Amino acid sequence: MIHQLRVYEIFEDTKPAFHARFRDHAARLMTDHGFAIRAMWETRTEVRTEFVYVLEWPDEATMQARWAAFMADEEWTRIKRETGATADGPLVGAIEDRVLRPVDYSPAL
Repeated sequence: MIHQLRVYEIFEDTKPAFHARFRDHAARLMTDHGFAIRAMWETRTEVRTEFVYVLEWPDEATMQARWAAFMADEEWTRIKRETGATADGPLVGAIEDRVLRPVDYSPAL
């Protein structure tokens, strides 16, 4: 079992639109594609606001295959095109992606 940490830079002016798109579309489509979303958070530092979530996967091959299917999904492509930016600017800035592999002394999840 592995986990994937995703960190999205989001912007105060478009934060409501970002959350609406993720809540109403991305999370639903991810679930349809076999994603296991374990938790979601919002965090803020002095320089940026971030949306952070953790996915659980049986292995990296499954993770890669399901991400490829999700990114190729026609509905998701349309939603991104229609909601990619607002009059106030883009919904997402930098995206960080990390695969988390447990160390042998990690407590069981």
